[in-house]
Amino acid sequence: MLKKLLWSAIMGLIAATLILVVFPQFRSNMPLKITDKVMSFKEAVRIASPAVVNVYNRSFSTSSNADNQLEVKNLGSGVIMSEDGYILTNKHVIQNADQIVVALQDGRLFNANLIGSDSLTDLAVLKIKADALSTIPQNPNHPVHVGDVVLAIGNPYNLGQSVSQGIISATGRNAKEAAFGRQNFIQTDASINRGNSGGALINSLGELVGISALSIGKDSTEVAEGLNFAIPIDMANDVMHKIIRDGRVIRSYFGVQSSVVFSNGQGEYKDGLIIEGVTPESPAYKAGIQVGDVLLKFNGIRITSPAQMIQIISDTPPNTEVKAVISRLGKMIELPVIIEELPPIN
Repeated sequence: MLKKLLWSAIMGLIAATLILVVFPQFRSNMPLKITDKVMSFKEAVRIASPAVVNVYNRSFSTSSNADNQLEVKNLGSGVIMSEDGYILTNKHVIQNADQIVVALQDGRLFNANLIGSDSLTDLAVLKIKADALSTIPQNPNHPVHVGDVVLAIGNPYNLGQSVSQGIISATGRNAKEAAFGRQNFIQTDASINRGNSGGALINSLGELVGISALSIGKDSTEVAEGLNFAIPIDMANDVMHKIIRDGRVIRSYFGVQSSVVFSNGQGEYKDGLIIEGVTPESPAYKAGIQVGDVLLKFNGIRITSPAQMIQIISDTPPNTEVKAVISRLGKMIELPVIIEELPPIN
């Protein structure tokens, strides 16, 4: 028994000695260090920040004391999307501008031309005469997820380029009134103040995931904390390319308001959309779609959600005839629909 106790004591002493040698922080005269590395997003900011610009909306003064003088009426931010000078910003930033000035982070100033804008997504495309400009990397293999860390880069209140940090709070948000439900925002608690609009929302790798758009206020005296929104970059890219190509976004529309049929295995339908409203003189109205109909198929595709329906319509060129399969009072009906171009929205 004594021999066993002695052997155990020796092994314990050896083990303790090894621990002190391998992990010297456990010695009594040394402070315990968890890490000496500072958590930082400086690399992400270094990658992205040169491509974020300040945008100034200048208009002629209406003051009688200032004849034909240009003054800054609004300000925001923008993101350089190509090396040859295409820039994305928000439409509300440059609305009614007589002159648009873009300030790069290296101090250069440019007059920008407005290529076009889109009211439904609140996006505008600018062009400056420059080349070899910095852009922000994009990675479609890194989709955003709720809980992801994001950084908003912009020019809040014209203080100069600033960075705010938050997380993705939600995706697919309808954050403000928009005709035909076209909005699809990323919600974040990263601060987006006046002047941030049109700036970059990036992930922790410095990749562009959205264009900062707006924050939501509760009323005139109370501001909603942490309710900020950005336009997903895939949508922003699609709008930008259409504006560059056509000068505007050509959209198709059907003209219904709907909600999904929820199913738990009960009831008559497993999927489809309940038609809750039909826009007068719209393609749906002309085809005979009625409130209360259940839309089951559109152009041969089973319909499962309003978002899917919007995408199918968006991918259908105007003046195309498609078949809509509906259920009305228990009867299946197939109706021909001629898709039209969405009327302009100011």
